Amino acid sequence: MASHAVNEMAQKAAGLGAAALPRPGRVASNRAARKTASMPSPSASRSQQPAAPGVAASAVATEAPASTAAPPRQDEYDLGATTLTTWLLKQELKGTIDSEFAVVLSSIALACKQIASLVGRAGISNLTGLAGEENVQGEAQKKLDVVSNTVFSNCLRSTGRTGIIASEEEEFPVFVEETFSGNYVVVFDPLDGSSNIDAGISVGSIFGAYLPSEECSLEDAEDGETLMNNCVLNVCQPGKMLKAAGYCLYSTSTVLVLSVGDGVFGFTLDPLIGEFVMSHPYMQVPESGKIYSFNEGNYDMWDDDVKAYIDSLKKPEKWEGKPYSSRYIGALVGDFHRTMLYGGIYGYPGATNAPNGKLRLLYECAPMSFLAEQAGGMGSTGKERVLDIDPTAVHQRVPLFIGSKKEVEYLESFTKGK
Repeated sequence: MASHAVNEMAQKAAGLGAAALPRPGRVASNRAARKTASMPSPSASRSQQPAAPGVAASAVATEAPASTAAPPRQDEYDLGATTLTTWLLKQELKGTIDSEFAVVLSSIALACKQIASLVGRAGISNLTGLAGEENVQGEAQKKLDVVSNTVFSNCLRSTGRTGIIASEEEEFPVFVEETFSGNYVVVFDPLDGSSNIDAGISVGSIFGAYLPSEECSLEDAEDGETLMNNCVLNVCQPGKMLKAAGYCLYSTSTVLVLSVGDGVFGFTLDPLIGEFVMSHPYMQVPESGKIYSFNEGNYDMWDDDVKAYIDSLKKPEKWEGKPYSSRYIGALVGDFHRTMLYGGIYGYPGATNAPNGKLRLLYECAPMSFLAEQAGGMGSTGKERVLDIDPTAVHQRVPLFIGSKKEVEYLESFTKGK
């Protein structure tokens, strides 16, 4: 019956002088072509719109410079097809970085891959528990703290492009004798949130990279003390001088988030091919978000202005019956990554037992604040912008409030000028 009906339709079409019936795929493409042809181009539409008096003549002259233009569309990069290596090559072609710096960033990615493997096998490789020593801050070192620091240091040394490295686990900056080019300064926390390791909760690595300084030169130094002083100053640069910053989250997946001053990009490690593949192009922190991430166990030791801020978030009547939600992992990388995606605020304020808080400026607060600002957010001490602070010591601590712009500004309305 069906074939008879089809033959009958074909005969009728032939009798009417109609052409052969097109295939369904051709119908769709022809419709799309007609629709495209009928749509005026954006430039044509703009040229047909009447201009306001006095505007047309100055339209070209007042065009915004390229540096202030909106970032390219996300489809500039093929998700799942653009690897970190490809992205670095594109940044090099754009002139954002040079080949020497691309090598440094690639070595950091390698360190993150190795640490991800160690974290995943910690429970069956005798890498949980304490190492039996304390770091320079007096904190008990986990076994993975020590191993991760060695991994990071070895990867950076092997590039030959890193002159000085400064780590949470090292008392002083370390000179890299193997360097032969570049001499970049790299600061890092090799394993943030390591107290969570034994429980299998998210941990991460944080890093930042600066351009070298001419003041720190082995050839020009008069003695070891002068060299050390000059190179400590070389490391202790304000966050606004960062050339690149990022973090790597070790969780259900391994995610590397990176910025070289031209937006924030996220790459997820594909274990099948061993490559970081782009998964989050042009990351943007939501302008606001009703999640706060504070360790409220320290509430009674906080300043009154911070207490008042936290109390205000819990009042249903102030927020149309829906107060803020509290989420706290206890690892800066994990809490900040959630804030980057969902919005809100992360905070570690000063307390009576730690007036400057717990987090280190150079290799925790500054790199994270750099990322936040690149993604449209903010990083503040409650009194001032984190990226404006000139470090006076490698392991200097500062309070940190970071996340959505409106949320940090609301916090500052309680803390600034008090």
